[in-house]
Amino acid sequence: MPWPSGSPVAEWWDEAVFYEVYVRSFADASGDGVGDLPGIRAHLPYIAELGVDALWLTPFYPSPGADHGYDVADYCDVDPAFGTLDDFDGLVADAHELGLRVIVDVVPNHTSIEHPWFREHRERYVWAEGRNGGPPNNWLAVFGGPAWTHDPASGEWYLHLFAPEQPDLDWHQADVQHEFESILRFWIERGVDGFRIDVAHGLFKDPELRDEDEPVPGSEPGSFDRRRAIDQPQLHPLYRHWRTLAGDRVLVGEVFLSDPVRVADYVRPDELQLAFNFTLLWEPWDAAALRDAIDATLGALAAVGATPTWVLENHDVPRLVTRYGSASRARAAALLLLALPGTAFLYAGQELGLEEVALPDEARQDPVFFRTGGARAGRDGCRIPIPWSPDEPGFGFTDAMPWLPVPADWGSLSVATQRDDPASMLSLYRDALRLRPRGGGLTWHESPPGTLVFERGGTVCAVNVDASALAVPQGELLLASDSANRGELPSGTAAWVRA
Repeated sequence: MPWPSGSPVAEWWDEAVFYEVYVRSFADASGDGVGDLPGIRAHLPYIAELGVDALWLTPFYPSPGADHGYDVADYCDVDPAFGTLDDFDGLVADAHELGLRVIVDVVPNHTSIEHPWFREHRERYVWAEGRNGGPPNNWLAVFGGPAWTHDPASGEWYLHLFAPEQPDLDWHQADVQHEFESILRFWIERGVDGFRIDVAHGLFKDPELRDEDEPVPGSEPGSFDRRRAIDQPQLHPLYRHWRTLAGDRVLVGEVFLSDPVRVADYVRPDELQLAFNFTLLWEPWDAAALRDAIDATLGALAAVGATPTWVLENHDVPRLVTRYGSASRARAAALLLLALPGTAFLYAGQELGLEEVALPDEARQDPVFFRTGGARAGRDGCRIPIPWSPDEPGFGFTDAMPWLPVPADWGSLSVATQRDDPASMLSLYRDALRLRPRGGGLTWHESPPGTLVFERGGTVCAVNVDASALAVPQGELLLASDSANRGELPSGTAAWVRA
């Protein structure tokens, strides 16, 4: 299927590569074991040299840390653990000087329970009377357990789709909408180039708080089968308004829905410019499944004239090397990701081939682990600090002990170790970002079972997912994920060829 048919690149984000920095885990300049804004600022040349176009910062606002920054206590300041507003301003200025755009996370679905609003403006949150001695309805929290907590003082229950320390705001209240207009303007005036909107599909709730249908067996608790707690029609006029407010800045929605047709509703021409596409994150290393996910995404977004996005890693999912079972497959997946049309998102450490880390229980910090009584490992394993050098115990990330333990063997994956090795994962990403095809639609070529072969912008991307071998297409070999043997790609490898 060609996509899009000859449509021009209209905006900088249409073919951009965003680099997600999990602030706590990137670089620690203060020496306390936790990453911070000055640490990121010091490493901006590394990000620019990598060849990405934009930087996405996870929350750095004042927060008690129940969900590591996604429980915000003040939307218009910097947590002292991460620096100051002056540090932020300096980071943005330096990034712009290097040609990097900067987008920041905004977390509008919920606040911290320690936000002053929760004490002083109770009406800004979702409250309800209990039912038959229990919660108001059957809604489940994404982090496990009921989505409601009882407040003995009032006798009512408050809603939290995540942790109890993250009460949900009532977006039907005009006051809430006005407050967030001010928050967006605050950061726009500080020079940001856009916003990544956390839980963008979840702000408005069914006003009647009706029960959800029974979940489909085997589905993630409280996620895709919800219709009452997420994906409400009031979201769309809100985002049309935000689009006007943002001007020429990009709005990226975390729209956590499994159906790309439903996701496409959020990126119609006058709403969000981009929505995270989670489909590849949910697919196994299987050629047919990956192709179906690509085609479904392209078809749904082409119908509304929107730009597709592609993600293989982020701060909420296991690392790619572990998920796909080998570094070789992760290298091939990098060439697949960066050849697809549209916008790509990388997660810091993905370019190093970092693995998911199985932490001991006593080292875990993610509320998912504790809310599920250990039944779900949580997300700490993909948030281990970046190894900049092979020097233990801080690995160049910090002069102290890192906030999460870095595996002893990660010295071999450090930036310093990989930087000058032409066969390293880091070199592969740098080469791929430099040679990445741009412009033109995607056209599938004949793809034998177990393979994916397509052309875009004069470059043929050939991925041998799990076939015994795949012939390298005719043309000039631009890049191979691993060495091609006598013109063949072994299983779990990929190549780009100039047609």
